[in-house]
Amino acid sequence: MPTITTRTDQEASVPAPAAALVDLLNSRAYAIHADKLDNPELVTDLLRPFGQEDGEPSPRRLDLVRALRADLMDLVAAGDPADAAQDWAAFTGRTSSVTFQQDFSTPGHVRLRQVSGDPVVGGITLDVAALVTAGTWSRLRICANDVCRRVFYDTTRSRTRRWHSYEICGNRNNVAAYRARTARSSATPDAQH
Repeated sequence: MPTITTRTDQEASVPAPAAALVDLLNSRAYAIHADKLDNPELVTDLLRPFGQEDGEPSPRRLDLVRALRADLMDLVAAGDPADAAQDWAAFTGRTSSVTFQQDFSTPGHVRLRQVSGDPVVGGITLDVAALVTAGTWSRLRICANDVCRRVFYDTTRSRTRRWHSYEICGNRNNVAAYRARTARSSATPDAQH
């Protein structure tokens, strides 16, 4: 069975809703990666955390998930909360067919139980709501390496992580910046003589 992602030690502390959303966002076609929602061997496992049962999802469900994924990518890419207002409105509109009801059947606990709409869309909606409610939505980031653009969950206390992997993208960027500075500094004295 194919693996969806490989997690680093730092990503081991990522909450389950965030990990599922990161996998969903990274299922898009980007860099050298094909769209994983097009791969029947991956799609069921990818959507299982959101409520997908065994078997391939319907084309209608895949269309809904692709649209939600695009809305969520716009939200992750929006740097300013004011810029994100329109993207949140789009996400809200796309999930409006999903309704939930409070379930108080377990003493001392309340959970939302989906009563209408696509169950996978409901699962995605609940995971997004969990991150927003916990104040951790902003920890979903896009790798600063323009060639990579992988989504990751920032586990740092300062919330300033820029690379999905420092060893891969961060180190490459720093080496490239160092070489550019070195090339400029070595070219400058020659230009003065």
